[in-house]
Amino acid sequence: MRNSLKTEAAPISSQKSHSASIRSMVLLAMFTAIIILMAFTPIGYIDLPIIKATLIHVPVIIGSVLLGPKKGAFLGLVFGATSLAKNTIMPSVLSFAFSPLIPVPGLDKGSLWALVICFVPRILVGVTPWLVYKLGAALTRKAGNLGRGIVLALAGIMGAMTNTILVMGLIYTVFKDAYATVQSIPVDAVLGVVLGVVGTNGVMESILAAVITAALCIPLIRVLKLEKSKKIASPVETAP
Repeated sequence: MRNSLKTEAAPISSQKSHSASIRSMVLLAMFTAIIILMAFTPIGYIDLPIIKATLIHVPVIIGSVLLGPKKGAFLGLVFGATSLAKNTIMPSVLSFAFSPLIPVPGLDKGSLWALVICFVPRILVGVTPWLVYKLGAALTRKAGNLGRGIVLALAGIMGAMTNTILVMGLIYTVFKDAYATVQSIPVDAVLGVVLGVVGTNGVMESILAAVITAALCIPLIRVLKLEKSKKIASPVETAP
């Protein structure tokens, strides 16, 4: 009798695992398509009175929370690839910092450091929100939807600030002189400008990411049945 029950339970478990795998891949494909669409259309940016805020990192953050760090890192890689492509095909004054095919001001060639700036911060955007969410979920296990919303908002903030701080920090470290040239400012003023970008773009993008991440992830976790008993949520993929 026990053997019969085990035999029946095994296919059910296998079916659930297969269904979860398919769901995970569908979500990954959907978020990948959204990132590409946002990168090459105006919907990836919001014009604010003072600054232009980007939202392209938001699908990476949400994907990180729902799918786990490995798939989140893949979405960050896609984000970096779209940045590389766009800065190569449609260069702006700062494209030298994101594409090695764009010459650095004052030089006749690009720099491979551009690949580091283009990819490393974006890949980490797909990892840090998941870490914040998992830690926060454990600490606010009994707080219900309010606690879950706060944790998701913090995950959104962490993802956005990871992108802004690392990108601007690496630009300052590697391309300080070139940045001063294209911005027509003294080299010793670059740090102040970089901190200003973090304090304006970074803060506004963090607020937007916090609101959108919390607003979308709470119903998605419920609809996708990512919750389990005695747990706030369980992402489709766990950490290795």
